Amino acid sequence: MSFSEFKGLGETLKTFEIVYTEANFLEPLPFPVSDYFRQDLQLMMEEAVVDNSEYAICENLVYPILKEVWKEYRSHFILWSHEYLSCDAQLSGFPEYVLARRSPLGKIVFDKPYFVLVEAKQDNFDAAWGQCLAEMVAAQRLNDLPALVIYGITSNGDRWQFGKLEGTHFTFNRTFYTIQELDTLFGVVNYVFHQCQIQLNTLVAA
Repeated sequence: MSFSEFKGLGETLKTFEIVYTEANFLEPLPFPVSDYFRQDLQLMMEEAVVDNSEYAICENLVYPILKEVWKEYRSHFILWSHEYLSCDAQLSGFPEYVLARRSPLGKIVFDKPYFVLVEAKQDNFDAAWGQCLAEMVAAQRLNDLPALVIYGITSNGDRWQFGKLEGTHFTFNRTFYTIQELDTLFGVVNYVFHQCQIQLNTLVAA
């Protein structure tokens, strides 16, 4: 059963016996957005077709934002695009993006721990979360680090939603964010990456 076969969040929660809760756990961490990025994004949104498919959403709206934040954390993490993630026959497939530790063997090695899973869908957030949570469960099992928090992000390009998996508890962040409020959106993505950095530092120090 691949990730894409999970069609809704409720199905995934039931399959893996995960408890669902809602809370606003994100605390935007200011991130400097360059004028060049703002102008380029505005041009793309005004002149290009940026959301006619999931691939277009990924390439034009989701990846550029993730990449900008990742640059600040690149010495410790690699942001992988459509890399095969396999836990077992039930949990395998190609997440849109995975934030993983930069391997000591080199940047081309897809290495755990995996910290953030990202899925893009055209407005079907229930399906996006069903798939994203399955990917988070796979990452959790592959990491084999019970205390590690796994983060999830789903987006249709305009709206961004966030969640986190801690053990058998999934917390959905009630507030969603939009690309129309770019500074706030960058702030919450930066917060997630920063939390991953804190966890990685803890693992290294242990």
